[in-house]
Amino acid sequence: MSNRTLSLDDRLYEYLLAHSLREPPSLAKLRAETASHPKVNMQIAPEQGQFMQMLVRLTGARRAIEVGVFTGYSSLAVVLAMPRDGRLLACDISEEYTSIARRHWRAAGVDDRIELVIAPARATLDARLAAGEAGQYDFAFIDADKSGYLAYYERLIQLIRPGGLIVVDNTLWSGDVADPSNRDPDTVALREFNDVLLADKRIELSLLPLGDGLTLARRREGA
Repeated sequence: MSNRTLSLDDRLYEYLLAHSLREPPSLAKLRAETASHPKVNMQIAPEQGQFMQMLVRLTGARRAIEVGVFTGYSSLAVVLAMPRDGRLLACDISEEYTSIARRHWRAAGVDDRIELVIAPARATLDARLAAGEAGQYDFAFIDADKSGYLAYYERLIQLIRPGGLIVVDNTLWSGDVADPSNRDPDTVALREFNDVLLADKRIELSLLPLGDGLTLARRREGA
């Protein structure tokens, strides 16, 4: 029995995967290819992808936004969890990384349901707000440059409908956010982001020790 979250050693982590992960072949193939990528640490953990799929299904999401695509694992996970009429707006600046994503989306038969925009995400989100899309999305995921998190969040909180969910990766940042002596710019940005969300009355908040820290921010009704 414990009154706090368990620490996971390698043996317990492998047990967790063996007794919970139901990874579709399309996701397993993408994860296997990305395993040899020099920036593989940018990919979310498979249990995190599965958890996000459950969130998508629980919220009944049909329109989603992703800020930060990399090789497309989280994008594919989200789209596979949505109904056939579900659509994802995927924002990234790398043609190189997302070329891998495009190939796997196509192989999984979902490429027609993902709109990939190669441009700075702030500009993409601003354009959607200018087009009158505020309150029209159900789900969003942020996993991009840490200094941009607050800017992305402020735009997404407008684009997400009341009751919609914003999920944010890396918010525990290997534990560095809890060390006030760590003044690395990314760590400082994440620490500020966590402080802002804690004080934000527009949302219901949960910060989970899943992966590298996963924040759930649900927009309150009337916010």
